[in-house]
Amino acid sequence: MDEGVVVRRGGPADAEAIRALVEAAYTKWIPLIGRLPTPMQADYATSVGVHRFDLLRAGADLAALIETQAEGDHLLIVNVAVHPAFQGRGLGTRLLGLAEDIAAEAGLARLRLYTNKKYVANLRLYASLGYRVEREALYDGPGRTRDDDITVHMVKEIPGIGLPAA
Repeated sequence: MDEGVVVRRGGPADAEAIRALVEAAYTKWIPLIGRLPTPMQADYATSVGVHRFDLLRAGADLAALIETQAEGDHLLIVNVAVHPAFQGRGLGTRLLGLAEDIAAEAGLARLRLYTNKKYVANLRLYASLGYRVEREALYDGPGRTRDDDITVHMVKEIPGIGLPAA
């Protein structure tokens, strides 16, 4: 990929940089959904001790991140965020590919993620990468003020994982 682009695991020392990146990436969605997006409500000082964070740096800049957590038979993609200055370069797609590798290495047969129904471009991207809608539900987190605040739960099966031995 691009020279100077490096992915590394995040840790406690990265919590503030993670929070700043998430704020930059998600602020544009506030007017559309009428509340703070879920990732902007997280306590990253705590999350870095509970979830896996993979940070993508472009030179000296934190350009993107993916936050994941193994849950039963799947890997939950808690958050994918790309700084606006780096959007449109395939960094989010690269990190989603990394999530597939993480799941496969752990022997997990599927990936799950969730997003807001109004994030149409994100829904299109996930569908193009093989995710399918599993279900939709009214957003049940803090700040909901609208009845059209819908969370879309998506799933992707990882080929070859969890298949019975021949």
